[in-house]
Amino acid sequence: MHEYQGNIMTKKKVLFVTQELFPYTENTLISELTRKIPGFATDEGFELRVLMPKFGLINERRHRLHEVVRLSGMNIIVDDEDYPLIIKVASLPGARLQVYFLDNEEFFKRKHMLHDQEGQSFDDNQERVVFFCKGVMETVKKFGWAPDIVHLHGQMTSLIPLYMKKAYRHDPVFSGAKILYSAYNDELGPSFNDRFLQIAAINDLEVEDLQVFQQQGHIDLNMGAFAFSDGILAGNEGSNELVSQYAGTANKPFRLGTDELEVCARTAVEFYKNILEE
Repeated sequence: MHEYQGNIMTKKKVLFVTQELFPYTENTLISELTRKIPGFATDEGFELRVLMPKFGLINERRHRLHEVVRLSGMNIIVDDEDYPLIIKVASLPGARLQVYFLDNEEFFKRKHMLHDQEGQSFDDNQERVVFFCKGVMETVKKFGWAPDIVHLHGQMTSLIPLYMKKAYRHDPVFSGAKILYSAYNDELGPSFNDRFLQIAAINDLEVEDLQVFQQQGHIDLNMGAFAFSDGILAGNEGSNELVSQYAGTANKPFRLGTDELEVCARTAVEFYKNILEE
């Protein structure tokens, strides 16, 4: 999609943030769908930048990752501790896209993503979510690249809508963007505790700003992300009921999902066009 300003044609920009992406992470519903959407979006004239965590299972040599020195060197504060943020980049195979990886040895060195080999959630997942989401915000600021749409995939990205609408609301890089959140059947919230509200309250935020993440006595990352997003998508049929119930109650635009990945990917790109026209 293009916007015309006089004789100058500009592409609409999409910041695409995902917790998984094939071929870098294992072949899952999220990683397959997030691999398909960027191709359809660039074919429709959108300009994308893709950000994701640099989990330890990602083979740097095989995928030819290298550090972006001009973007690295920031420190991200999580629960009053400073953690260095390293940015790496690779070209997505078969696409004209750069993928930026957010890395930190404390949070992402382990060879599993969000659960250990027994399927148990890592105890520090709430700190990892805060680090990643705040790291995304600071990295995009350093890009100086103002997106028209921010499309988020998976609960690892769930704090970004809140941060954009509250903590970074006056920043011109983010102030004009539409936020879309895709929900899947991933589940991190049950392993979180009330301390999440405190450590996620970055910048000038208060714990009260995050109360929407607390539902019926536990942390619900999807509900928190929904509340601050401009549009909601179901990543597959399994998340349709959740998305339709919330979007209907909140009167927000939404799109239901299907297990046919190509259809779901094309639906997402059509949603980009529709949300920009509202």
